[in-house]
Amino acid sequence: MAELLRDPAKMAKAREEAEEVLGNVGLAQESDILKLPYPQAVVKDTLRLHPPAPLLIPHEAEADVEMCGFTVPKNAQILVNVWAMGRDSSIWPNPTLFSPELRFLEKEIDYKGRDFELIPFRAGRRICPGLPLASRMVSFTLASLVHSFHWKLPAAEMKPEDMDMSEAAPGITLHRAKPLLAIFKGRIGDSSLFENSITSPKIVEFRSE
Repeated sequence: MAELLRDPAKMAKAREEAEEVLGNVGLAQESDILKLPYPQAVVKDTLRLHPPAPLLIPHEAEADVEMCGFTVPKNAQILVNVWAMGRDSSIWPNPTLFSPELRFLEKEIDYKGRDFELIPFRAGRRICPGLPLASRMVSFTLASLVHSFHWKLPAAEMKPEDMDMSEAAPGITLHRAKPLLAIFKGRIGDSSLFENSITSPKIVEFRSE
């Protein structure tokens, strides 16, 4: 959501695709996700720039291994820096630019362990067992949010491009240094779909602990 709030044109593109597929009445269903490639691309580029586990899970070398001119000794702890991989200019042109349409809409790159330039869920036999659920639910949640609500920043004088996108010191997980604040207002036709009648602007805080 932070990357979309930072770029209103991309937020509008995600909303327009959702409107085209879902209309203006009713809520998104899980079965709709395959018809919404742009939210899926947004999720991929978000995971590239902001992987939830920036160093994945530590592994241990079972034997001495030569790799890229270095010797990895037996029993050494191995960390895979997927945060750095996602910002590597030899892999991703203009790597700090959030651009789902250029990177993923016309390409078959996925995060399911077959494309090693994008492995936020690891790869191989030890790939994250929660990947199938996460893959569906994150895209579904994003599509639901942009389809059902109007979104804007809480401070009228704040320019989207001036948003603070800094990240907290990395640990096992990665999250924003400051919680994301945004104003939302129900936008689809049937307001009775919104519990507690969310028809006037309200502020929501996206917080990652």
